[in-house]
Amino acid sequence: MTTVLKLGGSVVTEKDEPEQVDEVSLARMADAIAAAAVERLVVVHGGGSFGHHHAATHGVSTTEGTHDPAAVADIHGAMKTLNRRVVDVLLSRDVPAVPVHPLSFGARDAAGSLTLPPNAVRTLLDEGFVPVLHGDLVAHAGQGTTVVSGDELVTSLARHLDADRVGMCSTVPGVLDAEDEVIPRIEAFEDVAAALGGSDATDVTGGMAAKVRALLGLGAPAFVFGPDAVDAFLAGADAGTRIEESG
Repeated sequence: MTTVLKLGGSVVTEKDEPEQVDEVSLARMADAIAAAAVERLVVVHGGGSFGHHHAATHGVSTTEGTHDPAAVADIHGAMKTLNRRVVDVLLSRDVPAVPVHPLSFGARDAAGSLTLPPNAVRTLLDEGFVPVLHGDLVAHAGQGTTVVSGDELVTSLARHLDADRVGMCSTVPGVLDAEDEVIPRIEAFEDVAAALGGSDATDVTGGMAAKVRALLGLGAPAFVFGPDAVDAFLAGADAGTRIEESG
């Protein structure tokens, strides 16, 4: 069984403060991952106050690119710093985590379609590692480089690796309706479109609506949940909002 888990940037960082890790929350996530000992696990983390801050400063997003090598160094460098922090915390708990940087092998064509060859990640899984990817920049034909979000990485990896379960840990307990109640199940985006909004903090990759769109149609059960439910998700239980197209 292959599991893909995304730790949102707002979970692992203090998202309103540039380049601040949320040490308590990150430790909590690492403890849960270590205790669960999932056999084939891929971890993806968002940019939070690291990548998003620098991307916004340089005016780079998933659609607006840059040819400025200094901007690339700032954004990618910030994400490598955060990734190292995440990997180090996991390693301190004997999780066999290894860093994987999307800028090194991901690309978009002129139409914006992402290519993310899965062979390296698959081989790392086969060899017993826990690959840890992150939101990043990727080469983009005609745009220089653009942002690749953690949501895009999760979607691409889940499809190419035939993931059995996909989880997105956010700061909310699930996808919320207009009354701020958790929606237990989503089978079509149109059913919840009116209730979904964006992130309150700086985010160049979209909020909850983008997460739901990314998870629908994967062919595997996906879940959006808060930090308190990460243990349940890793144990194989339903957590937060289950997102899976009907049929």
